[in-house]
Amino acid sequence: MTIIVIGKSGQLAQELKLLDNSVLCLGRRDIDITSAENVNSVLSKHNVTGIINASAYTAVDKAESEQEQAFSINATGVSNLAQYASLKNVPLMHVSTDYVFSGDKGSPYKTDDVKAPIGVYGASKLAGEQAIEQYAPKQGCIIRTSWVYSEFGHNFVKTMLRMMAEKPQLSIIDDQIGSPTSASALAKACMYAAINKVTGPHHFTDAGVCSWYDFALEIQEYGIAFGLLDKSIEIKPIPTSAYATAAKRPSYSVLDKATLQTAFDGLQPKHWREELRTVIQQLAAQKTTNRYQT
Repeated sequence: MTIIVIGKSGQLAQELKLLDNSVLCLGRRDIDITSAENVNSVLSKHNVTGIINASAYTAVDKAESEQEQAFSINATGVSNLAQYASLKNVPLMHVSTDYVFSGDKGSPYKTDDVKAPIGVYGASKLAGEQAIEQYAPKQGCIIRTSWVYSEFGHNFVKTMLRMMAEKPQLSIIDDQIGSPTSASALAKACMYAAINKVTGPHHFTDAGVCSWYDFALEIQEYGIAFGLLDKSIEIKPIPTSAYATAAKRPSYSVLDKATLQTAFDGLQPKHWREELRTVIQQLAAQKTTNRYQT
């Protein structure tokens, strides 16, 4: 019995491997999800009991000029996995994003709220969701999440720690509101869904709400507390309009997690500050063993 994780080097894939070392993580060199033939060939070699798709094109700004690449991975690739899952009748757990929503609702997005992505990345992820709904409605589970971070890879937490150590001050956006998500906690939700054959769309993030500015303040506080930073620097709040990017970001992307109570046996996410504390403790432990990388 094998749960296949599509992805190997990403934050979520690495957390899934830590959570259960029996999962088989397949990277780009192992499987090409954009090819239906390759998906069928590779997965048919294993006694697959569940698939967790932890891979994605996530370069939000580059997606505006690399639309074909974004849709190839986030839509075509997911479609191929969904068709395989339907054919073999195995659970498919797919990670999606808050970017499928417009961000102008002003209150937490429910799973069935209208989808209206404001950029190519969000549109490509929505196309992937639609492929699952079309090809694997009885096998597919979609978990939308946001602001993912961990001790692994590149993410906002590690970027902030590096910049706080290098710069005398930072300017951070304070009018984009959402919920951070520990990849470790997300991995547990994904594994539960795959093992228990959860279906339908659901939302999972850490508990609580903040702005990127709020998040940065807490990162600095814990960074100092656990010895990753020597001193505090000034962190200034700025509006989105002062920080130009190729792609628009949702201004409000808090996700309603009500369905977790029933579909996930009452799974209760921890507050983002508690999860952040844990991750920064892990990074501090890495530093003491000379494994810390940003």
